[in-house]
Amino acid sequence: MIRPFLSALPLVALLAAAPCAAQMSPAEAVIATAQRALQTNPDHPQRLNDLALGYARRARETSDVSYYDKAHEALDRSLAAEPDNYGALRLRVWTLLGQHRFAEALERGKHLNKLYPDDVLVYGFLADAETELGRYEEAIENVQWMLDLRPGNVPALTRAAYLRELHGWIDGATDFMQKAYERTSPGEKEDRAWIQTHLAHLELSRGNLDKAEAHLKLAMELFPDYHYALAELGKLRLAQDRVEEAVSAFEKRYEMAPHPENLLDVARALDRAGRKREAEVAYAKFEKAARAEMNNGDNCNRDLADYYVDFAEKPEQALQVTAAEMTRRQDIFTRATHAWALHASGRSAEAWKQMETAIAVGVRDSKMLYRAGIIARAVGNEPAAERLFRESLEANPTSPVAAETRRALHHKKG
Repeated sequence: MIRPFLSALPLVALLAAAPCAAQMSPAEAVIATAQRALQTNPDHPQRLNDLALGYARRARETSDVSYYDKAHEALDRSLAAEPDNYGALRLRVWTLLGQHRFAEALERGKHLNKLYPDDVLVYGFLADAETELGRYEEAIENVQWMLDLRPGNVPALTRAAYLRELHGWIDGATDFMQKAYERTSPGEKEDRAWIQTHLAHLELSRGNLDKAEAHLKLAMELFPDYHYALAELGKLRLAQDRVEEAVSAFEKRYEMAPHPENLLDVARALDRAGRKREAEVAYAKFEKAARAEMNNGDNCNRDLADYYVDFAEKPEQALQVTAAEMTRRQDIFTRATHAWALHASGRSAEAWKQMETAIAVGVRDSKMLYRAGIIARAVGNEPAAERLFRESLEANPTSPVAAETRRALHHKKG
């Protein structure tokens, strides 16, 4: 599931002054404009804030997290020049979210919310942090504040759409995302591409492959070779059984955004394509890279745990990873991955308790529902297992676990 933080901090006004803006991405143009302005006044707080905004947006355009470090450096300079400037303090919260420092972002966001309780975006940042930490009721409340303060605003619509998706209302999520797209300026090409990519994700999550394809085509037209769109394209090609094309999409995405979790998608696609030796090399490289960032806020520990359970057959290591991650965040995806590791380690009763909590939100994630069914069967709850298998297939009959789900459904524990 894609979940970047949609900034909704407008770039259009800054783009107008950018040199050769037509040859740059929106974020690159903002960076160039800010850098040019800073040549004559290197300590100007607003220009430094503009530079930080450009770097943070560039991080999302490229998936290069080093841009967040550059954004923090610019904000440090801005706050040194003017310690109480609100623009820098607000941008600091957003960059912390981008670095997955959710607890810190939440604390700083609450402080700003007390100072300026009518700032719509701060409510959005609070909701982002709360969602990633698994505090869904608080996130819903803050998104509702956004909609009440400024009905129909894009930052609220995208966040409300994601919360609707988490709670299983895919039609409602799609409706809000489409409304957000219609309200986003044509000049915000990356934002529009992100929204189209998420619409593709929503359609793919329920097996509407043709609709997903159409959204991805538009996303790529708006922002060619967009790394988020390439990820969804790879998943779409797997669902269409066009496996070599999936490998190509995932490989291209990894070249653009060389993060461990992106390499894992390459390895899985290679495995499915029957290119076992290449897959083994990719898996080994993924494990090494993933372990190197285990203790960072921005990690791929859920993916690492899945690898340990489903490929490496090292459930004890998976459990170590998920137990540590549960101390940082308790969103439903972390909780469900922890449940899967517990089950693989022979602790299915504990796993069922964790999984019940995760799926109680109402999520319609096919893989999570399938795993919940496996765990329910392991604890002897066959009626729940059959129901969950059916719900998984109803949610998405073309999901990556559809074949396993059908086999499980037709081979009851006897």
